[in-house]
Amino acid sequence: MNALHSLLKMVAAQQADELRLGVERAPVVLTGGVPGNLTLAETGERVLRQMLGSLLSPQAEASLARGEAYSFAHEVGEGFGVYQVKFIPRAKHEVGFDVTLTNARHRAAAVAPTAAVPPDKLVASPVPPPIAALAPPAAPVVSVAAAAARRAPLTVTQALEALLAQAAALHASDIHVRQGEAAYARIDGQLTLLRAGAHDIRELLGAASEGATAHSSADLALSSPSAGRLRLHTFLAGGIPALAVRLLPPEIPSLSALGFPNELKDLATLPNGLVLLTGPAGSGKSTTAAALCQELIRQRSVMLLTLEDPVEYAFDTRHTNSIVRQRQIGADVPDFATGLRDALREDPDVLLIGEMRDAESISLALTAAETGHLVFATLHSRSAASAIDRIIDAYPGPRQQQLRVQLSESLRAVIAQRLLPHARGSGRALALEVLRRNSAVANLIREGKTPQLTSAMQSSRKEGMVLLERSLADLCRSGAIDERQAFAAANDQDSLMEYLHASRKTQ
Repeated sequence: MNALHSLLKMVAAQQADELRLGVERAPVVLTGGVPGNLTLAETGERVLRQMLGSLLSPQAEASLARGEAYSFAHEVGEGFGVYQVKFIPRAKHEVGFDVTLTNARHRAAAVAPTAAVPPDKLVASPVPPPIAALAPPAAPVVSVAAAAARRAPLTVTQALEALLAQAAALHASDIHVRQGEAAYARIDGQLTLLRAGAHDIRELLGAASEGATAHSSADLALSSPSAGRLRLHTFLAGGIPALAVRLLPPEIPSLSALGFPNELKDLATLPNGLVLLTGPAGSGKSTTAAALCQELIRQRSVMLLTLEDPVEYAFDTRHTNSIVRQRQIGADVPDFATGLRDALREDPDVLLIGEMRDAESISLALTAAETGHLVFATLHSRSAASAIDRIIDAYPGPRQQQLRVQLSESLRAVIAQRLLPHARGSGRALALEVLRRNSAVANLIREGKTPQLTSAMQSSRKEGMVLLERSLADLCRSGAIDERQAFAAANDQDSLMEYLHASRKTQ
């Protein structure tokens, strides 16, 4: 149980009072109901069972099989104290289980310690007390002070402002720096030395440096006098604090300014359904989602609710009859799944989801789309077809057919995009792949024939569908990008070659 012991060390380091684990869910630590700075991958059932070891006793297994919770106390070495472990069964239609470990020192009624255990070992009580003998775990109460502290704007230090001003003058999109090393900027997709010398992360971040020096990562949204809105991510790389900063446009750009064809503006007029914005990291998914929502609140009178981690763009509601409510994960709401469950009771017309991260958030997003809401969500995938597969594959086999049916009915469009260096100088060109729902697309999704979506897109150009390779070929023909960049970005290089040959014949 070394992995679990390491997680509990993080709990202790953050002075948190609860650790939540689950099958196909990322570990979460909470302090007073507010999630802490812990960014880890989801744990599969096999990995979670290995992590729990003897804690997942036959008694716990039997209770979970009966659909009952199972709770007992255990003591952790090295002075970490007594924890209450509670195994919680999932609903019948869900696979797996959840487990919470609550530090007894932070509960209203502490659980008495069990017999001493050797240091560095986590051992379940040999005869766990019955559930009724233990006080129920305290309901998570969000600390107003803690939540306010997370929302409080942090001041940009002079050292960081100097880097930001230089990066903004060069029209950079990102800054990268690690403790004791030079700072680099990403300009038109290429990394360039921004400032030589050894930089001090603590000097750059000031009060925000705590997230970079803990056993985790942290996300922050800041404002700079010279660079405007920022998304700042601190993390450890090789045990050394590092920093990645995304510079955001001062205002949400229009769809036309981003390079979107007029045919896609009708996505802002959809009454309901799911619209996916996909692409690799740094391809502009968040900016596209914000631009679509800004266009929507300008055209219509709606209540727009966003769930973001962190909040990036500020929407302009002047001269509109719309309302915007932006909720930040970790400050206004613990996680995306909780925010989505809350959203169905908050009367939104439109939902913007920063990212669909797991099976639960995907299921809730589809439910919202099915119940009359328009949902915009981002997802990491290289193509429209792979976005469909990624959603389906988030669920175990027995549930996948149900997901295919839901998705075939609620999906309205998938936009997969790339940003490529402009061949004519500064700036980047937008390449798009567009999948729209029609009866043929819905049938292919329902029947699990996603490899055939490419053919459906090729034959449905009049309905506004575009393959990425055709978009890349059009950009090459116009001189916006060179062929080397196009082939590097293509999903199917043979298809791109065919489009390029066809365009040369018509010239």
